[in-house]
Amino acid sequence: MGEKKRILILGGGYGGVWAGKILEKRFRKRPDVEITLVDKKPYHTLMTELHEVAGWRTEPESVQVSFRKIFGGKRIEIATDTIINVDFEKKVAISSVREYPFDYIVVGAGAEPEYFGIPGVAENSFSLWSFEDAMRIRHHLEETFAKAAAEPDVERRKRLLTFVVAGAGFTGIEMIGELLEYRDTMCRKLFIDPKETRVICIEALPSILPILEEPLRVKAESYLKRAGCEIMLNSAIVGAEKGRVLLKDGTAVETNTFIWTCGVKGSSFAGSLALPMGKRNRIECDEEMKSPKYPYVYVVGDNAGLIRDGKPLAQIVETAHFTAETAAKNIIADIEGGERHKFSPNYHGVMVCIGSHVGVSNAGNMQTKGWFALFIKHFINVYYLFNIAGFNQVWEYVKHEFLDIKERRSFLGGFVEHKVRSYWILLLRVWLGLMWFMEGVNKIGEGWLNFAKGSSSGWMFSPGVVQAGIKVAEATSAASASGEWAASAAEAVAASSAASGGAAQAVAETVTAATAAAGQSAEAATQTFAKVWDLTRPIIDPNSPFAKWFRSIFMDGIFAYLPFQVMQVMVVVMEMGIGLALMGGFLTWWAAAASIAMVFLFTFNGMFAWDQAWFLFAAIVMLGGAGRAFGLDYWVVPFFKKRWNGTKFARKWHFYADDPSK
Repeated sequence: MGEKKRILILGGGYGGVWAGKILEKRFRKRPDVEITLVDKKPYHTLMTELHEVAGWRTEPESVQVSFRKIFGGKRIEIATDTIINVDFEKKVAISSVREYPFDYIVVGAGAEPEYFGIPGVAENSFSLWSFEDAMRIRHHLEETFAKAAAEPDVERRKRLLTFVVAGAGFTGIEMIGELLEYRDTMCRKLFIDPKETRVICIEALPSILPILEEPLRVKAESYLKRAGCEIMLNSAIVGAEKGRVLLKDGTAVETNTFIWTCGVKGSSFAGSLALPMGKRNRIECDEEMKSPKYPYVYVVGDNAGLIRDGKPLAQIVETAHFTAETAAKNIIADIEGGERHKFSPNYHGVMVCIGSHVGVSNAGNMQTKGWFALFIKHFINVYYLFNIAGFNQVWEYVKHEFLDIKERRSFLGGFVEHKVRSYWILLLRVWLGLMWFMEGVNKIGEGWLNFAKGSSSGWMFSPGVVQAGIKVAEATSAASASGEWAASAAEAVAASSAASGGAAQAVAETVTAATAAAGQSAEAATQTFAKVWDLTRPIIDPNSPFAKWFRSIFMDGIFAYLPFQVMQVMVVVMEMGIGLALMGGFLTWWAAAASIAMVFLFTFNGMFAWDQAWFLFAAIVMLGGAGRAFGLDYWVVPFFKKRWNGTKFARKWHFYADDPSK
């Protein structure tokens, strides 16, 4: 290993994060390589989901992924700071509080809205290109509906209830979809007639979503019109004033809500750097994503000014990933030698959600509409989040998009959005715990801890299997005794049957013909009301092929090798421990999981009857945090979560319970 190499990444967007993941993975065992990522915020923003926050579909934290989650336990420094300037000659980036020296730098400073020099637009519109933008729109919409509900003046009320979105690309159409759904919610909540509202899409081109195929555009436009959206095509915006949007044909649209989504350019910071610059603040670079002036400067994402086939790169997430991958691999080649890489994208398609229930997609050359298109988009988001932050962030996404959703604003509708209050299931938790506890107590009464009498659990194994700890002679003696007991029992049953037969004969001789007729009627009634489903029968027949296989593999092949004393103590302690934990609400999730495991063990072995199946379903309910209702988990779970989330294992493998504590 030679002199220490320092890699600096400016920006924690899609490109910066992806480059950081690749570089950290490659150099994590190289102490001579240092990686630093600098961003203004302590979190990565899911830019493609900002419209959901702006339109009140999801909570603000749904689009934030902490850098602690992404890079926790990794050999990469995360600095929350604002870079003011970069001296590429001296190889140092400068903020107001610190300097960041580098040997290689990745510029991924993102983008900002492009207003094309149209007068008044920047000053009188909302943009949607940052978390702060989404929050401004979110609060503005809520306040606007509230003002409209209380506004007696007809003209002012009309202006308040008119919402304009400029641009019919991906961002614009997705924002309109959210607006339409939020409009319905607020109109219902504030008793506003939806017919009073106007949601208008203004587009200079002759069609919406021009990058998509005609059938998909038709589907999207048809849905928007049915939902009450006015689509104004071939309508160029030439200016904006406070409360007014001015069109080229002389039309002026009166509105208090004007959202601009007509394009982006590289950030002003990127445009200020002393690097060869292309159009719209995009930095010139070659196919290795390297600056032509400085071979140690790489450019990714929206800052990349590479021209391919006469066109600039599309400013989408996949471009950020492909440019980041190219830059990272070439930095690795710079440090370690080896093959260099050229930008070679493999775009998978585009997905657009128009609200929570309708989508259009062309992914993998497969055109889809409606529910399936939304499924594809959610699947891609899940795949991305799993790659950058693991299962925990996927679970957070599922909660935000499906479980914590309101007003049925999910493509699953409202089927999974409602929750059971934990205090309603308190009695069920205590009862389930009591049943498990008594299962253990009953086994003690049956002699499971009286080892002098031998094994009490031999019936759990296949015939002929001898548990560890039982002498062969004792096993043979027990089998012989069992056979004698069976023979005696058979004789007793036969004798009892004979005696019963004699008594029955005596009674039969005294029965009248009328009684016989009544008996026939009773028999018919008995057949009518016979058991349809005998709930006392085992769920799985103990003599079925599956039960025999399970016993031979797990019971005979594993537990038979435990001394029977250990086996019996383990079962008793397990059942009583589960019971006490559930009754006390202590580590309820783990107790419920253990309960489920025990149910499967007993069921597959042919020992659980249908009327005991409720153990399983009750335990599943307990997994939902039932221990915090008048239980010890109210204090215990936060205590353990805080300590677990700070462990190196949790940080390294993204295996957090909620958020990292370090």
